[in-house]
Amino acid sequence: MSKNFDRMLDLVYTFFDTRNDPDQISVTEDQREKLNQIHSATLSELANEDGPIVWILLIPTNTDVMLRFLSGAISERQLLDLTQPKDEYQSVYLCSASVLPEFRKQGLAKKVTIEAINSIRAQHTITTLYYWPFSGEGRVLANSIANELGLELLERTDQPNLA
Repeated sequence: MSKNFDRMLDLVYTFFDTRNDPDQISVTEDQREKLNQIHSATLSELANEDGPIVWILLIPTNTDVMLRFLSGAISERQLLDLTQPKDEYQSVYLCSASVLPEFRKQGLAKKVTIEAINSIRAQHTITTLYYWPFSGEGRVLANSIANELGLELLERTDQPNLA
């Protein structure tokens, strides 16, 4: 196992507390398989010789699922449950962007996310990017990506269940 892999897992578990929040997506092997069936770019990473330094989780969805999530009617986990492979997708949920501390502020998360969204856009007419801000950095990232790609940006405004 790579040196960075455990550090990335710790970063995700500490920041998002996915182990203790049943409404969040915790990428299990079953969920990883479903995400890959939805689109191969849902889970994207940038790595160096020591392993991953950036992990991005995107979920393309239809407009109905997006609106239900943004209104708070469904959880993040339900968003994934309701998104089916082979659906037509009009929107992309920027679920998470995790970067090891020493690689932050270099534009790496933006680069990986834009490449992943463009891969999804090659097969689907994506017009909207949406997100649930856990941090100021996440808000800046989402705005920058939406601006560069010419996507409408929508934000879920209730507070995430952070410990």
